[in-house]
Amino acid sequence: MARRISAVVSQGQSHNPRKRELEEELVTLLMMEPGIDAAVIPNLYDVKPDGTSALALQGVSGDVIVFSWLYERAARWTLDRLDVRGAEGVSTINAELDEDEEGDSEAGDSADEEKKSRVADDRPVPKRRIYCLELSAFESAAEFMVEVRRIQKELTTSVVSLGGLDDWVSPTAKPSPESLERFANPTNDTALGSNGTLQHAEGSNGFHASNGAAEPAVDVIRIDESADRRWYPVIDFGRCTNCMECIDFCLFGVYGIDGAETILVEQPDNCRKGCPACSRVCPENAIIFPQHKSPAIAGAPAEVGTLKIDLSRLFGAPDAVEQAARERDEQLVLAGRETVGLTVGIPKRQEENATESKDELDDLIDGLDELDI
Repeated sequence: MARRISAVVSQGQSHNPRKRELEEELVTLLMMEPGIDAAVIPNLYDVKPDGTSALALQGVSGDVIVFSWLYERAARWTLDRLDVRGAEGVSTINAELDEDEEGDSEAGDSADEEKKSRVADDRPVPKRRIYCLELSAFESAAEFMVEVRRIQKELTTSVVSLGGLDDWVSPTAKPSPESLERFANPTNDTALGSNGTLQHAEGSNGFHASNGAAEPAVDVIRIDESADRRWYPVIDFGRCTNCMECIDFCLFGVYGIDGAETILVEQPDNCRKGCPACSRVCPENAIIFPQHKSPAIAGAPAEVGTLKIDLSRLFGAPDAVEQAARERDEQLVLAGRETVGLTVGIPKRQEENATESKDELDDLIDGLDELDI
């Protein structure tokens, strides 16, 4: 018997008719697929933690497939920010590194890299899987359905079991009493089924409670809420080492720390629209701005921070830290404040670099400088 899965389609910010057509085509196929409970929410990145979409996502304790126009890594950690967590479901769509690239990545992991402690290492992993699929991968919804069926088969034959709320939600991530009250007495047309899947409030169709029955849904949940475009950093805790360089660098009060002294995006709406400066100074490439035009900043697969070589520096272009400082100064001026250049938030990085002994790469760069090209 096929495992029942919740499938969520996150609508993009763009009103491009081809994108909207793909979203609707996918929704139509999902709602006709046995064992799939489908829902449509606004753009995932724009969803607020206390909004209807976030509360609905937090209430789903089973396996989830999330379709969005974000990179897989950006979508996964945006969900994490909304307290929607689970074991990473590996999709055949997203992870298509060729053998050469994969080999280079493995070779690049140094001993120091392996010893680093990541924030995610100490966080509980819910007993369900979350698959994040990039809608930009295919132009046809039918191609996505091939992957949906593969995932459903994988989950049905796997040993991963569905857990209750207490099994998968960390104590700090459990919905507040106010949130639970909103679910008990919904003000819109969605509510939770007894097994943690979404259903219509009247329980007649759509996302309905089921313990494995794979009958097709006859409707789809559409969560319509105002979701204005937003701009804020998303932290990839799978890479974050809690070094706090971002909180030292940002002068707009975006970052904070929780009770366990772990970095978090505390005031996302304090972030200056269009400014990705803090992501440039993060030594682990752990800060994502999902709507940025640069794939590296928008959440494309991360490179090992300690081994990146910015070839633009060989031709006189500013390095990432200098560019970040310039971007920050521009935002300070727009906010009516004084510029600080390289004097705030990054001296520690400069001091560390100054004490490091030269390696072969430094010698190579020095040699290129002597060639005067």
